[in-house]
Order: sequence, then structure tokens, then C-alpha cells
Amino acid sequence: MGKPEVEAFLTALAVQRNVAASTQNLALSAILFLYRVVLNIPLSWLNEVVRAKKPARLPTVLSRIEVQTVLARTEGMPGLMLHLLYGSGMRLMECVRLRVKDVDFSLNQINVRDGKGGKDRVTVLPQSLIEPLRLQLAQVKALHDADLAAGMGTVWLPDALAVKYPNAPKSWGWQYVFPAASFSIDPRSGERRRHHVDEKMLQRHIRKAALDCGIAKRVSPHAL
Repeated sequence: MGKPEVEAFLTALAVQRNVAASTQNLALSAILFLYRVVLNIPLSWLNEVVRAKKPARLPTVLSRIEVQTVLARTEGMPGLMLHLLYGSGMRLMECVRLRVKDVDFSLNQINVRDGKGGKDRVTVLPQSLIEPLRLQLAQVKALHDADLAAGMGTVWLPDALAVKYPNAPKSWGWQYVFPAASFSIDPRSGERRRHHVDEKMLQRHIRKAALDCGIAKRVSPHAL
């Protein structure tokens, strides 16, 4: 089976079997792996394949009242994170990866590092969230001090900063504002440390809050 047969097969998936674009891409990846790695046979660029169409779905958008209703049903750390997403305009992963040093109470702003497109930017820290965020940081500081006393307390640092600054992984400024409740093994280093909170937890929290409010839309943090 050569290039024409592979193109015909992938086209048939899209045209005759009407598979999703992700399914066709998965089949393409498997075929490329088979030819290049297993069979060691070069396969020319497949430029005659009819690509499966990606579904054009409208984003879920909540009304102002729906947003206020959902936020009113949230509490604790997930509630603070959702209020922060709504009030600051941060994206989900920007929020869960937020570090202590990037919260600037003196200027009422948050420094977002490595955001969309790998760019840094500054966004507003809502006045109403200053005290809740101070309380969150006080709790995190106590947790970090306990971790240090137990011989733990390191976090992952980007761009090999841990090599350049050996003490930085344990420093207060580099700690996550929203840390995980337990330790986990870092797959990159094999070190046992406290990571940031799982973004899926926040997604589950807002969906439950929406259901409790009787909102039938499939809600995610991006809808705020």
C-alpha cells in the first residue's frame, strides 16, 4: 500500500464514513508511525487527502445574571479562582499556574507570565478580591512553612531557573497561589513535590454550581 492507497483510505474515512477530524488525524498519525518507524519506508507528503471537517460549535455564553448566580454558589478556593477569572480576565491555566510573586497588591494588578502566545501581560486585580486573596496567601504560606519543616516545599520552575537559582524552588515568591492539596511525583524530575491545583477540579466545580442553579448549558470556566 503506497501513497495513493493511503490517501484513498484517509479520504474514505472523511467522505464515506463521515468520521470526525480528530479520528482522521489519529488514523493518519498511526499510518505515519507504521511507515516511518516500524517499516522504515518513506512516505511522500499526503496532499490529496480530503480532510474531515472540524465542527463549528458556538461557545457557551452565560448571561450576566447567570454568571452572578453561578458565582454566588461557589466558595472556598474554587470560588476565589472563579471570581478571579471573571474579574481579571485571566484564562483558566493562567489562574491555576499563578505564582505568589506575580500578585501585586501595591498596584492592584496581576502579572500574567507566559500567557497566550507565550507573552507576558498585566491584568487588573479587582478590589473586591484583595482581602480574599490575602487570606488565601496566608493559608498557602502556612502550608508552605509546614512543607519546608517536613523537608519538602519545592515547586517546578520554568526555563531551567532551578539550575541557575538553586534556592528558588523553595522560595516563597515562586510558590503557587493555588497549590494542590497533596504531593505528587513530578514526571520531569521524579521529585515528590506540591504542584498547582488541577484545572479539572475547577471545571467540575463550576459545572456543579451551574447544575445547582438550574442552568442547563454546559458551563466551563471559559464561559464566565
